[in-house]
This record gives sequence, C-alpha cells and structure tokens, in this order.
Amino acid sequence: MRNPFRRWGWTRRGAGAPEQRDIGVGDVSWPVDDLASPSALSVPGAMRLSPVFAAGRLLASSVSSLPIHQYRRVGGLTTHLPLAHLFQKPAAQGTIDDWLVRAMLSLVYRGNAVGVVTERDWLEFPTKIEWLNPSDVFVQDTNAIGTRGSATDPVWSYLGVELPSEDVVHIPWMTLPGRVWGLSPIAAYAVTVSTGLAAQKFVDDYFRAGGQPPGRFKNTMQTIDQGQASVIKRRVVQAIRSHEPIVYGKDWDYEPITISVAEAQFCETQRLTATQIAAIYGIPPEKIGGETGGSYSYSSPEQRQIELVQDALLPYLTRLQNHLSECLPRGQFIKFDADALIRVDLAGRMDAYEKGRLIGMWNIDEIRAKEDEAPLPDGKGQDWTPLPIQAGSNITVPQIRSRREDPGLHLIKTPRGNHG
Repeated sequence: MRNPFRRWGWTRRGAGAPEQRDIGVGDVSWPVDDLASPSALSVPGAMRLSPVFAAGRLLASSVSSLPIHQYRRVGGLTTHLPLAHLFQKPAAQGTIDDWLVRAMLSLVYRGNAVGVVTERDWLEFPTKIEWLNPSDVFVQDTNAIGTRGSATDPVWSYLGVELPSEDVVHIPWMTLPGRVWGLSPIAAYAVTVSTGLAAQKFVDDYFRAGGQPPGRFKNTMQTIDQGQASVIKRRVVQAIRSHEPIVYGKDWDYEPITISVAEAQFCETQRLTATQIAAIYGIPPEKIGGETGGSYSYSSPEQRQIELVQDALLPYLTRLQNHLSECLPRGQFIKFDADALIRVDLAGRMDAYEKGRLIGMWNIDEIRAKEDEAPLPDGKGQDWTPLPIQAGSNITVPQIRSRREDPGLHLIKTPRGNHG
C-alpha cells in the first residue's frame, strides 16, 4: 500500500537519533467569506470587528507572556525540573511565545488547536509540534462508540491526508458528549458578531457617501437661482472647514441638522457588542471597548486583573497544561505562572515576600530571583528555616479541642465517599 505521507517526507530513524518530519504545507490562509448572514460568518470576517480582534490579542498575548515551569511529582514530593526541549524550541519557526500565540488563536477563534508531532527524542517523546490550520483539519468522530471514526477512535485528516492518531495533539475549547471536535466560539456568537459588523458597515457606508450635512440655509425673503445657491454653499462649506465665523444676510435662516435617534444608537450598539463578546470570553468588558457596570466599576485595577486571570485565562491555561503535560514522561507536568500577570506595587510585593520568608515558604535567593537579583554569595540565601525558629523562638502547635471540652464547638461531619 502506498504511504500517503511520502509527499510530506515523514521518516522514522533509529532509536539513537531524533525522529524528523518535514511538512511542506506552504502558505495556506483561512478562507474569507462575505458577511451574508451569521451562518456565513468566517474567522477573518469576525476579526474585522475590533472587540473580537482585541479579545484574541488579549488572551493570546497574556498566555504567551507567562513563564512556564516543569515539575516531577513522585508520591507527595514535587521537584522543579529544567524545561524540556519541547518548551524551549517547540516549532521550526518562531519562539515558544509565537508557538503559544498560534495555539491560543486557534482555540479562541476556532475552538480547536490541532498540532502534529514532527520530531521526537530517542524515548519517543515529542520535541517539536507544528500547529495546523484548524480549517484544513477534519476529524471523523460521529460513528458508533467503539468503532473506527467514533469519539473513542477518531480518524484525523489534514488537507485530505489521514494523520496517524499517535502524532495528533488536539486541544479543544468545549466539547459535547460523544464528540471530539470542540465547539467554535465564532459560531456560538455569530449573531452578535454579525450585528456588530453590520453596525460597523453602516458607519463605513455613511462616511463613504460623504456623511450627513451639518445644516442647511434657507432664504425666506428672496428667490435665488442655482448659481447663486452654489456660491453660497461653497462659502458656507469653506467657513465650516476653516472653523471661521459664518456671516450671512438678515434674510437667511441657518438650521443645524442633528443626527437621528436611530443613527445615534450606533455607538451604543458597538459598546453592547463589545460587552457581549467580553462576556463570552470572560474578559472584563472595558479591556476590549465594552462598558463595565454595577459594583465592578468600583473594583481596583489589581482586582480586575485577578478577575481576568480567573475568569478568562485560567480555563485556557488548564487545558494547555493538561494536554501538553501528556507529551512529557509520566509523573512530569508543566504549569504556567499566572501570578506573573498580577504585578502588585513594590510595597505589596515586599510585604508578601516578608510573610513568605517568615513561615519558610521561600528562602532569600528565591525572593531575590523573583526580583531578577543574583543569589547571595556562598549559599547564604539557601536557608528555608522559618524565621521564628531560626531566631530560637518556640512555636506551640495549637491543639484541636473536642466537643466535650467545648460544648460550643460544632464539628462538621463529612459523609463517607470516594473523595480521593
């Protein structure tokens, strides 16, 4: 049987050399469709709407800017490890930041990030993953459970060529039971986006047609011909453009034209669209041009940033961490340092460092590293001993009193069950 991947030049080498795969895909862009209806809405069409583009930019740039840490957990012991090659140079082009941006944009706009392993180490763990254009990927996952082409045994193809399932890395946004392919956010809010695009197109057509005249002059005493009217109109337009006073005779009335109520609703429509898109992605509305109301208007910038991390970024970070950790040896995992986005002021950081050092959570060198400072010489900053113990103080562990000793103490009983 002819190998369908021969045209990609996929080869497997011996155990002593890395496995190399080259994909000659070329420049394949996402298709652009005209906005005829919400069902015809495309990703490039939706990205023409500024709140949609802003949401993708915010989420992708935030995730790609986070530090990545790799750990090994054996029993109850967690050890910090150097980053694997996959998270240092994960693709042929660009850096780890570019790689994460491509994955996030696929998730944000398409609902699926699909990659193919192009290089492995001698233990067969991936060292390079190339993200594919989701619009060029097809997965058969609707057959009966247990059969080929079902959710338990999906069949993947890219540009009409079947992919080995063991080489596919798939991260979905949200999936329905019995399906593998994730839901598309663009399809989920197609009506919202199409409404915003329609309002945006209305303004574009409005100004292309010359806009609305600022007012009109009416002569109430005498009749003028077209030539005289043209001269008067030119003089008025010139005065308006030069912001100079308008001088006219006593028999002329000037009536300014105000924008209609329907046209004035455009700005409100744009704000509403941005607010709805922010709600879909869990983003604070003001970050993409929406409007914040209620008690959120009085929250601090730091609190708003925490909300961004918890409501918008954390679901994506969890998916990326879990799926990418499967590419590592058993017991190893990665974690994004989301605290890097919550950068408090110097006084707040020093207060947190002081408390962390007090209880022995951090040593001096770890605190200095957080501020990009060099460690203390001769290993003087490697001591984790809590400061009270280091100073010779005795710490008394509080004892839990029973209900018999304190009748006012109410004990909460946890029902038995499988809680791990």
